[in-house]
Amino acid sequence: MPELRLGDRSLVAESGSNLLDTLLAAGVALPYSCRAGSCHACMVRCQGALEDAQPDALSPAQREQGWRLACQCRLQGDLAVELFDPGRDGLPARVQSVDWLSERVLRLRLLPERPLRYAAGQHLLLWNAQGLARPYSLASLPGEDTWLEFHLDCLPGGAFSESARCLQPGDPLRLGELRGGALHYDPTWSERPLWLLAAGTGLAPLWGILREALRQHHQGPIKVIHLADDPVGHYLAQPLLALAAAHSQLNVQLPTAADQASVLAGLRLVSRQTLSLLCGSPASVDAFARRLFLIGVPRNQVLADVFLPRA
Repeated sequence: MPELRLGDRSLVAESGSNLLDTLLAAGVALPYSCRAGSCHACMVRCQGALEDAQPDALSPAQREQGWRLACQCRLQGDLAVELFDPGRDGLPARVQSVDWLSERVLRLRLLPERPLRYAAGQHLLLWNAQGLARPYSLASLPGEDTWLEFHLDCLPGGAFSESARCLQPGDPLRLGELRGGALHYDPTWSERPLWLLAAGTGLAPLWGILREALRQHHQGPIKVIHLADDPVGHYLAQPLLALAAAHSQLNVQLPTAADQASVLAGLRLVSRQTLSLLCGSPASVDAFARRLFLIGVPRNQVLADVFLPRA
């Protein structure tokens, strides 16, 4: 049976067992979120024999340094494991401001210790003082906003979001790995129709991408649909409508769950050049994608980022 070494601890594990499950069963406080190799919360440095289900999830440089995603690895032999240390490996940041955009959505703005190069649509791991880590999409606009902005859906019982409710300006956090995600804006899209479809806080990365498109003088029509459970859930309604009033090519729709079927049924493809960016829960992204497929939007022109629930 493989021996798993973690610092001065030595564990015996079943061959073929999942590395994340093995560490959690042994009481190791390893953060994790999606279990799908997307969020990168469970990064560990490994040396030894293992099977990696997603070898391309990390960059060649990261793999060369020994980094792996624990949720995607199975033990094949003896293995030495080193946990990601936010105090050593993370970028220090401090809270600039916290405010509520709705009853559930907390806007968190952070100032990193040094400037962070990123693009609209990317996401970051946030580490709190208790050692909890969660991935959140950036809602800020690089090169314009001086802060990093995140929109946290603070459902009751969420360990990270509950701690975020208590944050005050000046409080320290750590930033983990910057991830590309599937969503971005390409300046070559300037003349093409652009649809941005979001549910809940899936609006966060699309808010940054929308402002990036407008900053780069996007000429084609832009449609934004933000799906929320109820009218209160349209937490960026006023700034979205203000942008629509200032930009004639921008159309904003704010349906609730009760309107979802009729709004999606009303989508009509006017150009095969249409690009669609989707973000939200698996169910909402699936509903958006199915409708886009039915009306003829080419699959390679649909980009999606799914907010997976924590397993």
